[in-house]
Amino acid sequence: MFGRLGPFELILILCIALVVFGPSKLPEIGKSLGKAIKEFKGHANDISKDIDPNTQSKNEGNSEK
Repeated sequence: MFGRLGPFELILILCIALVVFGPSKLPEIGKSLGKAIKEFKGHANDISKDIDPNTQSKNEGNSEK
């Protein structure tokens, strides 16, 4: 998703967010966004484990090495 965004674009998005939300709300929004992404990735991993039960056994085998 962020592979096509360069540093200039990221700085521009951050500046726009700073103007729209203000400096006091920006850390709170970032924290909420980080939690949402973490939760989404966790659910995506759970779904992939449900679809392919061999994935879990392969991952457990790698952690024992």
